[in-house]
Amino acid sequence: MSPPAPAGMPGGRASGLPTISVVTPSLDQAAYLPFTLASVLDQGYPALEYVVVDGGSRDGSVEIVRSVADRLSWWVSEPDAGHADALNKGFAQTGGEVMAWLNSSDMYYPWTLATVAAVFRDLPQVEWLVGVPSELGEVGGPCAVGRDEWNLYDVLGGDYRWIQQESVFWRRRLWERVGGRLDDSLRYTCDFDLWLRFLEAAPLYHVPTLLGGFRQHGDRLGAAEGGTGYGREAAELLRRLHERVGVRDARRGRFVRLTGGRRGRLPRKALHDLGLLPWYRHERVKFDFGSARWRAA
Repeated sequence: MSPPAPAGMPGGRASGLPTISVVTPSLDQAAYLPFTLASVLDQGYPALEYVVVDGGSRDGSVEIVRSVADRLSWWVSEPDAGHADALNKGFAQTGGEVMAWLNSSDMYYPWTLATVAAVFRDLPQVEWLVGVPSELGEVGGPCAVGRDEWNLYDVLGGDYRWIQQESVFWRRRLWERVGGRLDDSLRYTCDFDLWLRFLEAAPLYHVPTLLGGFRQHGDRLGAAEGGTGYGREAAELLRRLHERVGVRDARRGRFVRLTGGRRGRLPRKALHDLGLLPWYRHERVKFDFGSARWRAA
């Protein structure tokens, strides 16, 4: 039985909910894959387009995917050229208005798709969004929950850690505007590269709820080398970003750095609230319980 829609979320396509396209790339993740698949499929979202791209697993993953094949829009198991290549292959099979990917050991929460759909339905100006980041242990539910907000100037000023990929959703029109594919020359940071392209094209909106959980385990990409590969690629992407941005954005990034980076966030936000730094804005949404709709904060 499908779960009931949350308040303000009438079910079905007739309600104007967008089709959400989710891709899960996977390679030899049979220990976690059933939980990932269930976290997407068992939400009962009425306009879901779910694609699984297996890289030729030999650990029983294919049998797991085959067991839910009748609930998938498309799936394949064949060798690929890496993480980004698998994702590009999967997204090429989709057509939904809203897009996301969920790696094969990570999970959505039971309300994720309904919440995301309502935000995009209620706020046409939102082109991409992120929820509150959370981390899962090797088994069980969330073990850590964080809260942070980012804009282009934070990144240019060096005040950046990560945007949690599992909690990010975007409109297809934004995806197409920034090139319509992930950079498959990147082994670790195809997500970071996409977020930088998005940040140049549209503000990131922050949704004050859990949307996705990242699972900490020893078999995840890059874990064996302690994340050093990710760090090297990310540093090069940041260097390229600094070369691309215009003079105005570069100056604003320098201002963030010179005013303390992360330590200067509260003073900068206070100046923004006073109207003295109108550009230093972190876009947010909040739920209006009176109208049962999401609104820009």
